[in-house]
Formats: sequence, structure tokens, C-alpha cells
Amino acid sequence: MESIIKTCLFIFFARIADVSMGSLRIIFLGKEKSKLAFIFGFIEIFIWFLVAKDVLAADSPWWVILPYSLGYATGTYVGSLISEKYTSGNLGVQIITSDKDTNVVDHLRENGYAVSVIDVKGKERNSSKYMLFIEIDKKRFDHLRELVKMLDPKAFIVVNDTKYVQNGYFK
Repeated sequence: MESIIKTCLFIFFARIADVSMGSLRIIFLGKEKSKLAFIFGFIEIFIWFLVAKDVLAADSPWWVILPYSLGYATGTYVGSLISEKYTSGNLGVQIITSDKDTNVVDHLRENGYAVSVIDVKGKERNSSKYMLFIEIDKKRFDHLRELVKMLDPKAFIVVNDTKYVQNGYFK
């Protein structure tokens, strides 16, 4: 019984580790850091193989399904926490205002955001709106979103990861 518990704990924690490594591998691939992605990919598969060996060698593999599945799910969660905490980068944010309100633009600029503005037409023929382009550090997104929600609750927001930025203004 003790060896079954040890095996289950090994499988659970090893799956957390290998799935977290997979998350890091994907993050580094997206940031074009292929050497780091290579290292994390190697570690990920090495751990996975050790786990798979134990799972396949089990007399009755049914008792290893639970720690295997829970380890995978927990590793996914841990990987997302690692991603949020340690990945830096920029976001391209496009905001379409509900109407043409210069106060929104002015308020965003007063809060340190560099805002480029384009006049746009909405679905209705007579609607006149702004499309705002803002490039920000990921860590400032929650502040920006709350600010926009306060200034224009009906604003349409689109967010994209940015791979490369040259020049421009960042606070």
C-alpha cells in the first residue's frame, strides 16, 4: 500500500512539473527563444517518460489515472501562474469608443498612456467614433481596462500580444 501511495504522489508531482515545463516551452517559442524552449522541451519529455514508464508498468493502471489527471490539471494551472508572473511583454490594445469623446483620449493620456486616434464609422451611418491604438506593458492592462470601463462602459476592446516594438512612447 505504501508503494502505491508513493507512486501516486510521484506521478502527481511529476505531471505538475512536466506540464509546467510545457507551458514554459510554449512561452519561450512564442518569444522566439528557441534555445530555452529546447531545454524546457527536453526536461518536459524526460519527466513525462519517467511517469509514463511507471503508469504502463502498473499491475492495474486504474489507480494511477486519478493522480495522472490531477497532476496534469494542476500543472496547467501552475503553468498559467508562471506565465502571468514571469513573462513580460507588450500588448497592442485597440479601443473603439461608443462615441467621439475627446475626454476619453485626454483622460487616458493624463494617466500616462500613449494614444493614437483614428476617426471611424460604426454600424449606424451617422455614428462617429474613435479607434484608439495603445501599446502597453502587459502588467498595465488591468489598470487600462478598468480606466476604459469607467470612462466608456460600452467601449469595444481588442487585445493582441505584440512581438516587436520599435520607437514610440512608453511610460
